[in-house]
Amino acid sequence: MPMMMLKGNESTAYAAKLARVKVVPAYPITPSTVFPEKVSELIANGEMDAEFLPVESEHSALSAAIGAAATGVRTMTATASQGLAFMHEVLYIASGMRLPIVMAIGNRALAAPVNIWADQQDTMAERDSGWIHFYAETNQEALDLTIIAFKVAENENVLLPALMGMDAFVLTHTMEPVNVPEQKDVDAFLGEKKINYPVLDPQKPATFGAFVFPEHYMEFKYSQHIAMEHAKKVIDESFNQFYMTFKRKYSKVSGFMVEDADVILVTMGSMTGTARETVRKLREKGEKVGLVKITVFRPFPREEILEITKNADIIAVVDRNISPGFAGAIFTEIAASYSNVKNKPRILDFILGLGGRDVKIENYEEIYERAKKAKRGKFQEIQWIDVDEKSVKEVEGSL
Repeated sequence: MPMMMLKGNESTAYAAKLARVKVVPAYPITPSTVFPEKVSELIANGEMDAEFLPVESEHSALSAAIGAAATGVRTMTATASQGLAFMHEVLYIASGMRLPIVMAIGNRALAAPVNIWADQQDTMAERDSGWIHFYAETNQEALDLTIIAFKVAENENVLLPALMGMDAFVLTHTMEPVNVPEQKDVDAFLGEKKINYPVLDPQKPATFGAFVFPEHYMEFKYSQHIAMEHAKKVIDESFNQFYMTFKRKYSKVSGFMVEDADVILVTMGSMTGTARETVRKLREKGEKVGLVKITVFRPFPREEILEITKNADIIAVVDRNISPGFAGAIFTEIAASYSNVKNKPRILDFILGLGGRDVKIENYEEIYERAKKAKRGKFQEIQWIDVDEKSVKEVEGSL
């Protein structure tokens, strides 16, 4: 495998090339613009046999992807933040039509105020749209998970679109060494794209995305739900096959020093590396702390979360998103997963790193100290970390 220094966006572009994607509709938006730039360069250089469609908006980009995927070809696009929000209605159409489109997302804060830096609010706002969700910690993972996303999405028992999130600038624009697989190995892993769903064909006219009455609509939504449940097993199988082929191991949920941990941190995305280093430092001081990393958010890995965290006293979820008026998305899902479990750990939520604010070891050390206090009975369920209370009052005073 050749080693290349790649930005996260470039990793996903090479993944599209290796997956032999045939149609790439895209509209530029920071921090995902490098993806269509790199794809168009690969096509212009003759390195990638595909059609690049420069469209007039993100809404059009996904609409064009739907049209392409409906003909049976492998299709991919990319966007971020406001662009993903602009796609909102089309996301449901893609999943409802059961089209295995893959989309790379540069996870970026949503306006207002305007902010182009990292948090996961944009994809968390779309978690109910019927898309499979993968999240990368590194640029290597961005490439690998994009390839795996095609394997899962195109499985005949799934047939759902998938997105792969990577934090804005932390990954999208930062260069890291990436092992780029050989084309023959990716071909063997993905295989020829199977047309195992009805497609647009002028010789066989058909209606797609038709009007459906109440008598049948629920059955369509139920089938999507069942497909998402099927995706759990398919993801595991795809991860195992990827490991056998490329010797890089993935799982929906992975643990680090969790076996005897009293406090377990839960993270997702690029801030996991800082959390891992914090756990190492705290372990050297004799603290019984561990880390759980979520790689797949949809379908939510409920069973794996319950198994890997069941012996902890405290689960300290670190959310890089917020549902105003309550909590972060990961906390909500984990709390719900434990709703019918007796003798469950105390679950806390820590909101951190919104709008690209640096996530530092000191932040995780503070989270750990607060979690230990909760173990002794003093706790606030939802807490914000690294917030300037004086600035908050000034903002409120200016409204």
